[in-house]
Amino acid sequence: MSLYTEWRNLSDNHENQETEVKFWEEYLKVEAGIYNEILNNKMDVVEGKVSELAEKFGTTNEFFMGFIDGISESLKEDIVLEDVEADKEVSIKIDWEKLYNNMVTVEAHWLYNLQGWEEILPADQRKEIIKAYKKSKTVVKEAKIGRNDSCPCGSGKKYKKCCGK
Repeated sequence: MSLYTEWRNLSDNHENQETEVKFWEEYLKVEAGIYNEILNNKMDVVEGKVSELAEKFGTTNEFFMGFIDGISESLKEDIVLEDVEADKEVSIKIDWEKLYNNMVTVEAHWLYNLQGWEEILPADQRKEIIKAYKKSKTVVKEAKIGRNDSCPCGSGKKYKKCCGK
């Protein structure tokens, strides 16, 4: 069984909601710790065997696979998740702007508010990414045509006497 399959089984199969909540709380702490170390050390590339990297960041192989699964959309070069094994070398080349944008998109405020971002992306660029995300979520309704307004078809009649019937 591949490490990715083990991660999916670990993350998906919970007996009840309480165990699921505990699992995700534990995982999110580990994930934040990994990101914190990567950001503080400005590691553009994280390379090594998965088992060695998991040990370096103080976590299990499965949790590190979860980290790879989460960051996979923010990389310069794709990683085939199903091929990742504990004894296999991986090279994680991070696209910082894409990573920050993805963190904002999934609303992971505990990750995009980490102190390490200050050294990597300027504050104005981070604000611009957040602003663009919020703008993309804003729903703009078009002005409604009133009953007594001119009809948009160009007939010159009132809307209620023309197309508004």
